[in-house]
Amino acid sequence: MPIGEALRLAQDSELDLVEVAPMARPPVVKLMDYGKFKYEAAQKAREARRNQALTVIKEMRLRLKIDPHDYETKKGHVERFLKGGDKVKITVMFRGREQSRPEMGYKLLQRLAGDVADLGVVESNPKQDGRNMVMVIAPHRNQAATDDARRSAKAEKQAASGEQAPPA
Repeated sequence: MPIGEALRLAQDSELDLVEVAPMARPPVVKLMDYGKFKYEAAQKAREARRNQALTVIKEMRLRLKIDPHDYETKKGHVERFLKGGDKVKITVMFRGREQSRPEMGYKLLQRLAGDVADLGVVESNPKQDGRNMVMVIAPHRNQAATDDARRSAKAEKQAASGEQAPPA
């Protein structure tokens, strides 16, 4: 339809002529209330931002010659981070002659990945970065969603029974 006729039709119906596909040949336009269109687009954008998950990367640093008890403690921290839905960046630091034995750092990172395999998956494999070896472990996607659902259900249950929620 010619532009002049479309504009006249828009004025008659007290609506706006809005271009929805400017790259199409010929360009596609719609008769609509432009204020309402802008408002709905803003609502959609706000909803998309609200549903967007904020990813946090926690870092855990290890030494190559780590004591078994220290290893268990660090592993506990990694498990806690993964249960909380955060990614974990594990760094093995090498000093002096330790730098000539990167395979030992690789073994340590693989051992840790195996120990927390039920909570997370290796997102980036171990790689040497100067004096450090780095690996990233991400929580299982369904695990984080399940934990969030469990927390919200527990909070609703406590609210319904009149109990006070414990501090997080």
